[in-house]
Amino acid sequence: MPVVLARGRVENTHTSAFTRPSRSLLGLHANTKQAISIAIQETPAIHVQHLLIWSKSTGCRTGMKGNGMNNSAPLSRRGFLATSATLAATSAVGAEDKLQSRQASGVKVGEVTDSSAIIWTRLTAKATRNADGPKVVGRPGKEDQSPTASEVPKLLGACPGAAGRIRVRYGTKPDLSDAKSTDWIEVTEKTDFSHQFALKELPSDTVIHFAVETTNPDKTPHAPLTGTFRTAPKPDAEAEVTFAVITCQMFADLDHADGFHIYPAIGKLAPRFVAFTGDNVYYDSEQPVARTPALARYHWQRMYSLPRHIELLRQLASYWEKDDHDTLKNDSWAGQKQGELTFEEGLRIFRQQVPMSETIYRTFRWGKFVQVWLTDGRDFRSPNSMKDGPEKTIWGKEQKAWMFRTLKESDALWKVIISPTPIVGPDRPNKRDNHANEGFKHEGDEIRAFLKKNLPHNCFTICGDRHWQYHSVHPETGLNEFSIGAASDQHAGGSPGEKKDYHRFHRVKGGFLSVSVNAKGITFRHHDVNGKVVYEREFKTK
Repeated sequence: MPVVLARGRVENTHTSAFTRPSRSLLGLHANTKQAISIAIQETPAIHVQHLLIWSKSTGCRTGMKGNGMNNSAPLSRRGFLATSATLAATSAVGAEDKLQSRQASGVKVGEVTDSSAIIWTRLTAKATRNADGPKVVGRPGKEDQSPTASEVPKLLGACPGAAGRIRVRYGTKPDLSDAKSTDWIEVTEKTDFSHQFALKELPSDTVIHFAVETTNPDKTPHAPLTGTFRTAPKPDAEAEVTFAVITCQMFADLDHADGFHIYPAIGKLAPRFVAFTGDNVYYDSEQPVARTPALARYHWQRMYSLPRHIELLRQLASYWEKDDHDTLKNDSWAGQKQGELTFEEGLRIFRQQVPMSETIYRTFRWGKFVQVWLTDGRDFRSPNSMKDGPEKTIWGKEQKAWMFRTLKESDALWKVIISPTPIVGPDRPNKRDNHANEGFKHEGDEIRAFLKKNLPHNCFTICGDRHWQYHSVHPETGLNEFSIGAASDQHAGGSPGEKKDYHRFHRVKGGFLSVSVNAKGITFRHHDVNGKVVYEREFKTK
């Protein structure tokens, strides 16, 4: 029987900026306290004076010299906090109503190691996504809707950006009393109002609490957005680790208005991280077709501003890959276009929307037992139409050499390659876009032969792209591959059918994959959309 790992969920002690609990003098919302602190330190006097107006109904002495108020005593910072807290407990319109978060796109914590992480966020004009506006949803038809640049910010689910400043405060204590702070960064339209903060010198295997703070250009503060993540254990640590993997998320095939069912299901599993293998959004096969950069960015806004998605991604680490649909269009490669959107612009937009290292292909160690590799299948690929042979490639020479070298150098007990597309398959016979197809057979054979020769028993592949779940074993090399399956049952389909010479498991439904490792072995589990395990396979440590 597979090993059942003991898991403990780290509860987020911060209150979400999207909830509104009742407050008392001693229970002032943590986000409001932090925002008031920013106001004291960063807000010009005229705005502080505006904040002080809140205290008129309390009768407290809150004057400040030279601010035009009649009270004679100068206001200390401690006094300001106390007065603001008192008002928040008694006023019908409290501080939290005036200080809202302006991060409707949420936050993403990525590229987590045993000592570093990258926090991505974006400053938005409003606290939440557009709750109304034109609804452009569904598969493209003959009368495909193509909103103009001026119409995009008004669409349902849009999160128009706003200029201003962002910083991150982070520490190991829930109240951030030990917090370090990044510098304030100005964001503009040039970066889609987003920024990626590189946090370094973090303690290993430790829960990190953070607050992403924002202000207007004139330094008027907003409420922060808080979250947590846990750093990786050191390479020699005998740590039990569970992680989840997701692929193929089409907005038109959502199974819940607040986001996919798989998000809360993964949250209940409490993994150390979640990996996204590509097709995170669909630019081409659903409306509005992304024929402009503005429409491409809109797809990211409406997908990752959903409440369930925000909640999961602010509470754990994530790693991101891209595939064809979230770069440009189906089976795309360099030099192609979709309306005004070019393949090259699609590469830039992806990097703008997720936390990402300088190198698009990378590897991460999570303790003594497991190391994961994340590949890229778009930046370096040859055209699909090119004749197959030694020069035709998906990975490119540099990535492939790096992959082979680092796999051989790793002393991790188990090695997992996470690929946007299949390496084993089998795939549909008419496909020509991945290593399981005839179109890239030469390189596929090369990769599988390398793994058989050098890592025959402890290396596995996980793939996205395919809209059905499977566990396959390559008949000639014995390489095990696990296909995640689509994010919802509505999006599942397209399988060529079960093939007994390959498949150990085959299911045409949605869900996700989880992987658990410990000293005894590694276990792969396919889950349905609600988290129920529908298949599992354990490989024991020899």
